[in-house]
Amino acid sequence: MRLKQRHQHILSTTIRHYVATAEPVSSKTLVDEYNFTVSSATVRNAMGWLEKAGLLYQPHTSAGRIPSDWGYRTYVDQLMLPDQALREKLDNLLSNAIKEEVGSLEALLHGVAQLLATLSGYIALITFPQQETAYLRHLQLLPLDNRQIMLILITDSYQTQSGLIELPSHIVEKWASRAGIEQELDLLSNFLNDKLQGRSLSELATLQASELEREWKQDQQLLQQICQQLMQRCQSCASSQILVRGISEVLRQPEFSQLQQVQTLLHLLEAEQDQLFPVIFNLVDPNNTEGGVTVRIGSENPLEPMQTCSLIAAKYYQGQSPAGSVGLIGPTRMLYENAIALVEVARDTLSQALTKN
Repeated sequence: MRLKQRHQHILSTTIRHYVATAEPVSSKTLVDEYNFTVSSATVRNAMGWLEKAGLLYQPHTSAGRIPSDWGYRTYVDQLMLPDQALREKLDNLLSNAIKEEVGSLEALLHGVAQLLATLSGYIALITFPQQETAYLRHLQLLPLDNRQIMLILITDSYQTQSGLIELPSHIVEKWASRAGIEQELDLLSNFLNDKLQGRSLSELATLQASELEREWKQDQQLLQQICQQLMQRCQSCASSQILVRGISEVLRQPEFSQLQQVQTLLHLLEAEQDQLFPVIFNLVDPNNTEGGVTVRIGSENPLEPMQTCSLIAAKYYQGQSPAGSVGLIGPTRMLYENAIALVEVARDTLSQALTKN
């Protein structure tokens, strides 16, 4: 739908005012606060036309009007003006805040998610890099005490996994000193890195100790325990994970004052991530905006708990391959310009960090 210039101006101003106040907007408000050069009656007629077109509606009789999902969609597709200065400011904020996190993928993801939530006031979602194409970069065995060691895995995207291994009693007796433990674990770490480095996590998730036993001439029971823990850690890595931040921020929005609505959304975010993951990661959307950012508004979302919300999301990359997604969920009464700019900056930041490594 292509709107006349007057209708564009009135719709855009109505949306901006409603986003700022969460109060239905009247024609008198627009004339008084936005210096319209036409009468209140003219604005009222135009708002009536926008209502008939499905872009605005009245929440109850005699109230002002608020945007519909279709009104927001029209605003995002036709009327919203990208703010390059805002994008550069957000880019600097994000870059400066996460300088210390570049050594660890998990710290980077947590840092970006928290900043997205704080700067936007919405819920930030980041999917961990997809592990079907992740490979083992490094493996390390570290002694904790005479009875436990820690297995640490680092992937090629710098995601880490760790697990504890209880030492067999005969090894506890054998390793009388910490120096002896460390020397033995260094040898075993080097052996495992030599045999397993560069293999995909999906392959290591089904690793059998027998594959290595022929070449490891020392303690077979310990090797078996390590392989078992390695399989568990790789299986954990391979599962779809979504990092969620900002729930407390978004609960301050008036749209989330109804307990039942909040509960269904929280249940989706916390307990049904298997349903949420394809929505966040498989961003096939005919309304994909320029720059590869997907905007789904209200009823456009496929999951019922999200149909009073808007989702802004984009994929981040490792080299040329999609690695994961970053997004924001908030009420449809959203600062779309800011949300889109934030998601773009976060996407670019993560892509650059992964590609460098």
